[in-house]
Amino acid sequence: MFKRKRKPTPIMTFITLSIITIVLSGFLHLLNVQAEYSTVNKVTGELVNNVVEVKNLFSVSGIRNIVTSAVNNFVNFEPLSTLIIILIGIGVLEKSGFMKTAITLMTKNTKKFTVTFSLIFICLLFSLLGNIGFAIMLPLGALLFKYGRRNPLGGIIATFSALSFGSGINIFLSSMDSSILSLTLNAARTIDTKYTIGTFFALFIMIFMLIVVAFVFTNITEKKIMPRLPRLEDNSEEVVITNKELRGLIIGLACGFVYILIITYMIIPGLPLSGGLLDNNAEFYIDKLFGSGSLFNKGFIFIVTILFIIIGFGYGLMSKTIKNSKDATDSLSYSLDGIGSILVLIFFASLFINIVIQSNIGNVLVAFFANIISGIKFTGIPLILLIVIFVAIANIICPDSLIKWNILVATVVPLLLNASISPEFSQIIYSAGDSMTNGITPVFTYFVIYIAFLNKYYGGDIMTMKNGVRCMVPYSIFISIVWIVVLVGWYMLGVPIGIGSIPGVVYGA
Repeated sequence: MFKRKRKPTPIMTFITLSIITIVLSGFLHLLNVQAEYSTVNKVTGELVNNVVEVKNLFSVSGIRNIVTSAVNNFVNFEPLSTLIIILIGIGVLEKSGFMKTAITLMTKNTKKFTVTFSLIFICLLFSLLGNIGFAIMLPLGALLFKYGRRNPLGGIIATFSALSFGSGINIFLSSMDSSILSLTLNAARTIDTKYTIGTFFALFIMIFMLIVVAFVFTNITEKKIMPRLPRLEDNSEEVVITNKELRGLIIGLACGFVYILIITYMIIPGLPLSGGLLDNNAEFYIDKLFGSGSLFNKGFIFIVTILFIIIGFGYGLMSKTIKNSKDATDSLSYSLDGIGSILVLIFFASLFINIVIQSNIGNVLVAFFANIISGIKFTGIPLILLIVIFVAIANIICPDSLIKWNILVATVVPLLLNASISPEFSQIIYSAGDSMTNGITPVFTYFVIYIAFLNKYYGGDIMTMKNGVRCMVPYSIFISIVWIVVLVGWYMLGVPIGIGSIPGVVYGA
């Protein structure tokens, strides 16, 4: 699938992209590139005009800002802390032998298609947790294929594709969806002050998309990706599961189950001594669970890491793979061995993403598209397709869903509402376009983790960012086709998209 020749490393690619962005920002600033857009005042409900312009980073002050903020941005870069912490727990699972035993049992008599489908399906469901799923599922996806005697690159590719392109498929309202929904409601109420949207407004269309995308992505992985990947050379003997390993598995899972019961009790409101991990000041339960003030949300990676450690230690102590404190300590650092190159890669990725954010190029592009959309005379299907395409393109430079929708919402929602398209369907249209290009943009924060794991398992050779993107292109094409067909079909049929919601609405009826 990949030609082995001299090629730029991901680190050099990030450095090159950073330089290009700095120079481009200076050029665009010289041309006085800026754009206007409207937002909705949360208190008054009135439209507020805003102007965003490209900031010149190709200057003394611009370079100074980049240099002075580089360390803080690296330290606070979300993928860095989440990955390091979760690797501690995964290291215990792998070093103790739990992963090898569990995956061998799961995959030994299971069809490859079923294993891949299950992985992708779980990853699609993980979108409820936002970006946290990348840190958890990418290493687990690699191990699932590795111990299932398949090329772990396939597991990484399948996992990342489902998590990134499936970000707009949420059966239940995620914290990000809740924030986006608040913006949607504010915009809708500029036209109809009494407009309301239910929590399960997209339930039906999301269930349909979940099933369809899981099958489509599984077929892409098995028929397009896996046959073109290098064959896994595995000369190891077949794993034999003895009673000792089975006992370890049972004890490890039992310990983990007790821990999960305790955590579950702590996120159920209204019970004696329960709800301690929730943000009780939030209105919706999803915000209580995953809101910015939720202890469960803030400590989720730590909670999962402790779960992995408990399961791994339970297995290791029973199966005798962990015999003393030295074995326990070694298992805690097992997955962190050789992580230096990943840390360097993350540093330059955080530098590049910070440069893009500081330049404001992405925000200006989104605002520019908002102006184009506001001036068009399309209605119905052409309008839907245009918005989807614009959002997908803008997402390559500005992958932050909340920022994009904050710029677009005051234009898109009233425009579609006046075209007899409901705000609920407007948000789904936005989410569709927002997810179509998630996996092919290096500006997306977790793209660097995907590239890092590809290089870790790519047999000592260099997996370039170009090859990493190339792996994602088939998924991007097919998710775009699926979303467009579903959006157009649902709009034409006019069937409910969720509980109490339909694609169309007759304003003033």
